[in-house]
Amino acid sequence: MSVMNGLWYAASFLVALGILVVVHELGHYSMARACGVKVLRFAVGFGKIVWSTKRGPDQTEWAIAAFPLGGYVKMLDEREGPVSPAELHRSFTQATLRNRVLIVLAGPVANLLLAVLLYWTTFVSGTQELRPVFGEPPAGSVAAELRVGAGDTPLTVNDVVIRSWSDLRWEVLQQAMDKDGAVIEVIRSDNTHTSYRIAGDVLAAYPVDQDILHALGLVLFRPASPAKIGLVQSGTVADRAGMKAGDTILSINGQAVVEWSQLVSIARESAGKSLRFEVSRNNEILQMNATPEAVTKDGKTVGRLGIQAFEDPDARAARFVTVSYPPGEAMIRAVVKTWSTSLLTLRMMGRMLIGELSWKNISGPVTIADYAGQSASLGLAYYLGFLALISISLGVLNLLPIPVLDGGHLLYYFAEFIKGGPLDERVMEYGQRIGLLFLGILMSFAFYNDINRLISG
Repeated sequence: MSVMNGLWYAASFLVALGILVVVHELGHYSMARACGVKVLRFAVGFGKIVWSTKRGPDQTEWAIAAFPLGGYVKMLDEREGPVSPAELHRSFTQATLRNRVLIVLAGPVANLLLAVLLYWTTFVSGTQELRPVFGEPPAGSVAAELRVGAGDTPLTVNDVVIRSWSDLRWEVLQQAMDKDGAVIEVIRSDNTHTSYRIAGDVLAAYPVDQDILHALGLVLFRPASPAKIGLVQSGTVADRAGMKAGDTILSINGQAVVEWSQLVSIARESAGKSLRFEVSRNNEILQMNATPEAVTKDGKTVGRLGIQAFEDPDARAARFVTVSYPPGEAMIRAVVKTWSTSLLTLRMMGRMLIGELSWKNISGPVTIADYAGQSASLGLAYYLGFLALISISLGVLNLLPIPVLDGGHLLYYFAEFIKGGPLDERVMEYGQRIGLLFLGILMSFAFYNDINRLISG
């Protein structure tokens, strides 16, 4: 990755993190003000304060701290310092149980409402999505056994209308999580209709943390394209070999290459092996040598050159469709999308806890920064979709009944409601220690996975 790309990815990550943290803390802040609780500080980040200013009738300190991963709202609290009798009624601890619950709940809810707003924006403005058209399924796959044909276009999955490839993946994933069967209705290239039925036990046999469609052999149709390079990534094997955008690969080790899929196949199977390329550039034939870099993808070692295919604008237009909805329908879809994604997040966490899914799926800041940069590079709509997904994850994570998190405080308040009075301070202290230990373990997994991904590519 070049320095400029690294800066772009870092900036995309910091902007995303800043938005999500500010929205979360504004939820707490706004509800505290509405409940009459005095807010002393609104901080983005942790640690030493590097900038601050005081604003508002309560002279709340608005601050930015040195360590940017997170933020907090500090409220008036006699447990953390002396409070004058005149302001005691504005202390957080003096607020009613109902108000304390609302203040704590407001942060995660703000993140979920932000996700609804972001999804609504993208649904109204429209996004460029891949058309849902099947390619020839791999031999021996589930799709091949069902006799799925190249050119078949999915219309519905269990009567849910499909407008894009991502719609198809989402609906099949939902059925796999539910361990239910999927009925995919398609229109064939000869304009006849048929349907393919995938049994629930078949779907349940495939890992839901990978591309479920690819696992089933439901591959996206890709028209044959020449082995012409559209982009060479800076600092990659192809870049060092001297390849440039616009080059056409004619042969590899003397074997003629007539389309892009051949080039990809040979490169993937040649990790760490030196290849001799015959390249056409401006009517000149050039000879180049390059050794595909060995990287790990879906648990397999494959070769990577660091190039992308040239795509003719007309061919691209035929492969993509603009998906948009009227404002009213977009709002309904945004709410449903946020709700279903929240449930999916919880279910994935549950499966990790019981060992059905690998803890390798936990991502740390490096992986999230990578996704932020990639989505921002694709366009604003994709970046907003990424923000919505991370905002949902942040909201759901904070609602987990783990001390230190908002959900842990809600657990304390529920116990207080049952008990009829506040919990013992020592119980809460031990709970905080357990919560910190759990989060430490979680962060260790996240950083380990980040480092592992960086090493493996």
